[in-house]
Amino acid sequence: MKIVIISDTHGNVKNFKKVITWLNKENIKMILHCGDIGSPEDLKESLEDFDGEFLGVMGNMDREYKNEIEEYQIPPKVKVFKFSGEAKIDGDDYLKEKRIAFTHYPDKAREFAESGKYDIVFYGHTHKPWEEKVMINPEFIRENKNTCRLVNPGEVAGQLYKPSFAVYDTEKDLLELKILERL
Repeated sequence: MKIVIISDTHGNVKNFKKVITWLNKENIKMILHCGDIGSPEDLKESLEDFDGEFLGVMGNMDREYKNEIEEYQIPPKVKVFKFSGEAKIDGDDYLKEKRIAFTHYPDKAREFAESGKYDIVFYGHTHKPWEEKVMINPEFIRENKNTCRLVNPGEVAGQLYKPSFAVYDTEKDLLELKILERL
């Protein structure tokens, strides 16, 4: 299964819709958003042509909407969490299942990665695309796995860097960075 990971849209509906157009062409039906979405209205408008599942978290710039989190969930198949979310994908076989966490904050993401509970952790906030392997705390190592991938998909808004997002193929365990202007 392929999923799209985005972050820091900051209400840039135009760029968000470009991402939606691309993933509809690719028949990708799941988005994870790592925070700084914008307003509930921006989210609803951005997702109007998307019929897949959307899981998101609030970021520091979404703070004025934290008391209205239910408004983010008005479109169908949308779930927004306050600080962090998780997903289990490809669960037919426990060994093939991917345990994913996502948050807006880099420090919290690193904590999740070190916990040994996840195969891959996504975060936002810095706007900079990034990937690294984080050593799992030795007391939490499972299944002879001692690292976890920690990934920032960049930003969709295009405020500091070129707009980008990530595509994660859970079956092949492949991660790809997409630059919006090259689509």
